[in-house]
Amino acid sequence: MSETRFLEWMAQYQRTVEHALETHLPRTELAPERLHEAMRYTTLGGGKRVRPLLVFAAGELSGASARSLELAACALECIHVYSLVHDDMPCMDDDSLRRGKPTVHVQYDEATALLVGDALQTLAFDLLSAPEVFPDPARQLRAIHTLARASGSRGMAGGQAIDLASVGKSLDRAELEYMHIHKTGALIRAAILLGALAGALSDEQMAELDHYGKCIGLLFQVVDDILDATADTATLGKTAGKDASHNKPTYVSLMGLAQSREFARSLSGDADASLASFGEAAWPLKALNHYIISRQF
Repeated sequence: MSETRFLEWMAQYQRTVEHALETHLPRTELAPERLHEAMRYTTLGGGKRVRPLLVFAAGELSGASARSLELAACALECIHVYSLVHDDMPCMDDDSLRRGKPTVHVQYDEATALLVGDALQTLAFDLLSAPEVFPDPARQLRAIHTLARASGSRGMAGGQAIDLASVGKSLDRAELEYMHIHKTGALIRAAILLGALAGALSDEQMAELDHYGKCIGLLFQVVDDILDATADTATLGKTAGKDASHNKPTYVSLMGLAQSREFARSLSGDADASLASFGEAAWPLKALNHYIISRQF
C-alpha cells in the first residue's frame, strides 16, 4: 500500500475529528466557563487520534454515514481523553506532561481535572445517544452498550485498577495480558465495533473485525511499553521511563526488549490475517496496524 495514500487518508480524518470535536465541545463563553475551557484545552489540538481513525476505518467497511462516524469517533475520543486526564492526576500516575503540554491538574487544578474527566465521559454518551445518529436504533443501543462496557469496571477502568494494584509486583504473561486487554485494549476494540455498528455488516464480518480489534488493542500496549523504555520525553509527548521508575510490570520488564518486539510483530500479523476476507477495502485498517507497530522502530 502507498504510504502517501495512508498519510493523506489519516490527515483528512484527523482534520475531520478535530473540527467535529471543536463543534461538539461546549464553548468557553458558556457557564461554567473555566470547566469548558479546560475541556477544550485537553481535548483539542493534540494526539494522533488513533481511536477515532479506527472508527472511520471500520466505518468505511460497514458503509456507515459520515454523520454516524463523526459522532461515534467524537464519543470514543471523549472517553479516551477523560481517561488520560484522570490517569495523570496525583492519585493515579501523577504526571505533569501530556501530548506535549502541561496536564490538566497542573494547568488548572485537581478539582477541575476531576470534573473535566467526568464531563467528557458524560458528553461521550450524549453524542452517541443523539437521535438518529445510527440508521438502526438497535445498533445504536448496542453501540452505547459497547462503549459503556469498554469504559467501566469490566473494561478500561477495571484495567486501570488492576494496573494500580500491580505496582511492585511480578505478573506472568497471562496476568499482564489480562490487565492490558482491559486497560488499553477494551477501548480500541470498542472503536472498531462502533465503526462497524454504524453501518451494516454480517455477524461473521463483525467477529472478524472484533478479532482485529483485540489484536490491535494488545499491540498498542506492547508498543507503548517498548517506547516507554526506548524513546525520550520529547518524542513521546509525555514523561519517558515512568513505568520503570514506578516499578510497574510491562512487557519489556517481563519479556525483554527483543522478545517484546517479536510479540508485537506476531500480533500485527494476526491482525492483518483477520482482515483477509475484506480484501482491498480493508486497506485503512491494515495501514493503521502497520502505523501502530512502526512507532517502535
